[in-house]
This record gives sequence, C-alpha cells and structure tokens, in this order.
Amino acid sequence: MDIYQPAEDSYLLQKFVRKYAFGRVLDLGTGSGIQALTAVERKDVREVIAVDINENAIKELKKEVSKKKIRKIAVKKSDLFSNVKDKFDTIIFNPPYLPQDKIGNEIIEDSALYGGKHGWELSEKFFNKVNQFLVAKGKILFLFSSLTNKEKIEEIISHNLLEFKELEKQKLPMFETLYVYLIEKSKILKELERKNIENLKYLTHGKRGNIFTGISDKSKRVKTHFAKKEIVKVGIKVKRKESSAIERMRNEANWLKILNKKNIGPRLLFSGEDYLVYEFVEGEFILDWIKDNNKKDIQKVLVAVLKQCFELDQLGVNKEEMHHPLKHIIVTKDNHPVLLDFERCSRSDKVKNVTQFVEFICRIREELENKDIKLNKIDLREKAKSYKDDINPKNLEIIIKYLSS
Repeated sequence: MDIYQPAEDSYLLQKFVRKYAFGRVLDLGTGSGIQALTAVERKDVREVIAVDINENAIKELKKEVSKKKIRKIAVKKSDLFSNVKDKFDTIIFNPPYLPQDKIGNEIIEDSALYGGKHGWELSEKFFNKVNQFLVAKGKILFLFSSLTNKEKIEEIISHNLLEFKELEKQKLPMFETLYVYLIEKSKILKELERKNIENLKYLTHGKRGNIFTGISDKSKRVKTHFAKKEIVKVGIKVKRKESSAIERMRNEANWLKILNKKNIGPRLLFSGEDYLVYEFVEGEFILDWIKDNNKKDIQKVLVAVLKQCFELDQLGVNKEEMHHPLKHIIVTKDNHPVLLDFERCSRSDKVKNVTQFVEFICRIREELENKDIKLNKIDLREKAKSYKDDINPKNLEIIIKYLSS
C-alpha cells in the first residue's frame, strides 16, 4: 500500500500544527508522519502518538523516529481509533477526503485518497468516535476539501455537539478549496460529560431541537462508595441553532418537573440552559404501533392517552399538537403511551388536550376501522363538544365508553 506523500493539504495543516498542538497529541492517519514530526518540535507537546492503517507507513515512520532518536513519538498501527487508548489534548486528522472514483464499473481502491462513496464517510466515522478520546479542553485540527461537501462536514461536526472555527482556506486548481478547522467540544457537551453522560449519538431533529441518545451511569452521579451501578439510556434534547424560539428548553424542563408527578412525559433527569436530559423511551410512534396491534390493546392505549390529556386539562395546561401527535406519543413494549415534546406547553383558561386528541382519533378512523374499531365521527365530535362545554370526569367517561365499545 502506497504511503501518502506530503502535498498542499499536508503543508497547510502543518502550519497550524506548529501553532496549536499541545499536551498529549494524536496524529491519526499519520501517513508520512509530517504532522507528528512537526508537533513534537513544540515545547508545549509532551507526547505524540502517530497511527495509521497502512503498515508501510508505520514501518517507514518508525525508521525515521529511530534514526532521529525521537523519544516523544510512539508509532503504531490502528484503523482510526481501534488501537488507541486514553484521551488527548490535541488530535490531528487529515483524512482521505475525495469522493470515490470509478473506471467503468470498477472502483478505484486507494485508502490514502478516497474517504468513501461521497468523500465524507470516513470523516463521519472519525467524528462519531472522537469525543471519547478528546479531553474537555482539547482541540482537533481537521483538514478537508470542498470536494468532500462542506455543508455535510459541518452538519456531522454539529451532530456530535462540537463547535468549529475556520482557520484558513486555500484555493487549488480545478475548482477545489482546502479548509482547516479548529474544533472543540461545545459547552453543552462538556456539561453532559461532567454529569457522566457518555456514548452520545445523534438521533433526529424537530423544529426546535436536535435529539441525541446517550448512556448515563447514575452511580457516578452519587457521591458514595456504595452506590449501586445503574446504567440508563437517556435522551438529550438540544436547542437547534436555526431555531428562533426562546426559552423552549427551559419551558419544557419546568413542565416535565410538574407533569412527571402525574406520571406524564418521559422522566426528566436534569436540564441546562439550552438542553434537557430524560430517560429514553423505547417504543413505536402511535400510528405505527396501531398498525401492528389488536383492537383490545389499541382501545386501552387510546383511553390511557385520553386520561393523561384529562390530567393536563385539570391542571389548566395546553400541551398543543395533540390533534396531530404522530411523533408526540410513543407506545412502549408493555403498551404504555408516553407523551413527548412539551416545548409549547402553557397555562390556559381554554384547555383542549382531550378535544384535540379526540379530533386525532376521528382523523385516523380508517386505520382504526381496519382493526375493527368502529366509530361515527359526528357522534364522537358531539361527545367532545359536550366535554368542552363542561369539562368533568363524567363527560370524559362518556367518550371513553364510546371508544371502548
């Protein structure tokens, strides 16, 4: 396997390695070793670990290090982080970043140049793991090309709760531009790690928040030698930068504290300025769940949701979006419905949680009839109107009996 020789990208990155490398340094995909050999020259650097998947590159760099009698560089084979241990102050990565090329139907194989089908796949693998190997105040020096898809790279960085700063860009012939980014952990990521939230992974996003999953060892948050180890999967909702909504995360956290006492919503663990952490709810969104379950269980779940909506009505709270809660209700494996997303939750004199959910039931009449649940939308809406005019347990029970028949 050929060794990637220094070129424009190497020299551009080297410029910032000379400026920023400090502490314990990892040179990932070291190739010729140019960045490792540069980093070790800095007084602020105490150790450099240089790794590459290319055995020839490892062999040649070991010779160079031995020849120059450099004690602060350790060289070893590793496929990204597969043979890397502990954490680093500086991580340097100049990945193969070109989109995959073909000659006819044959893919050109050169792991030193091609970063995957679109060019960014290897970089995505890197960013999905790098947080585990970077200290809280650590820095990543990362180089990529405009041919890799700049917007995609920035999205991947953001989806790993990292923040970036463009240090320099350099235009090359053939409409290509090189970029060097300085990347650090975001404030939110640092807070989550301090609270022992690990193995963070991007899941999805809504209008106002990005959703991540993670693992929490609750015993680490308890200051006692006798704490029982308890690993919990958590969900983390983080305010999207694109969202203009103000105080939504704080609003949701405050309402979850209240509603959890009524066994409504996912269990809140803790929250910060622009994020909240709760026990992750495993299950299916309600409409998907309905398609796979029987009449009796579906009726029970619909009734359980109505009872939660009644609790909200009794509290004088509007959750909003209960008329179209396709992604706002998850049904667990033991058929327990959990309401999600309380960002827009607010006090109101005109509560409408039950009536909104009844409207949703009317809208999915066809799906329910496929499960032998017959209903007349006019009758059901009349019962909802009676409930709206006089919100009380008796009128709720009329709706429940109708759905349970």
